[in-house]
Amino acid sequence: MDAWAVLVETLADELGDTTDLEHATRIVLRLALAALFGGLLGFEREHHGKAAGIRTHMLVAVGSALFVMAPSLSGSEEDAMSRVIQGIVAGVGFLCAGTILKSDNDRDVKGLTTAAGVWLTAAIGIATGLGSALLALLGTLLGLFILNIVPRLVDRCERHRD
Repeated sequence: MDAWAVLVETLADELGDTTDLEHATRIVLRLALAALFGGLLGFEREHHGKAAGIRTHMLVAVGSALFVMAPSLSGSEEDAMSRVIQGIVAGVGFLCAGTILKSDNDRDVKGLTTAAGVWLTAAIGIATGLGSALLALLGTLLGLFILNIVPRLVDRCERHRD
């Protein structure tokens, strides 16, 4: 067997774990939706000049989706998936801790909302990776509502109170 035949056969074997078109489409769709939903939240953060923007949120969402899709596609049991999700939540929590800055004045904390947004983005990626696109969409829309509308409502209430 010549080298090209070995190379082609090896590539087909490595990339051929999804021979069903429907299954391959589902994988692509889940990853694309995770990137889209994460990008929407990231755009909002970047638009408001926050440290974690589009790329960070997209990477967290796609990474979270991949982390839950890989064991699912390999036939892992539910207890394994539970451990994977626990690991994502803890790992992203550690990542989020890096976005939070506290000044000498205990009342001045920055980055807490961005950290919470990244954490939400991980949850959205997990939901998307598990095939719950509607749940992920609703989480994204609710996150955008909280980041955009809630501050305006709070400002309006404070102005009305004064």
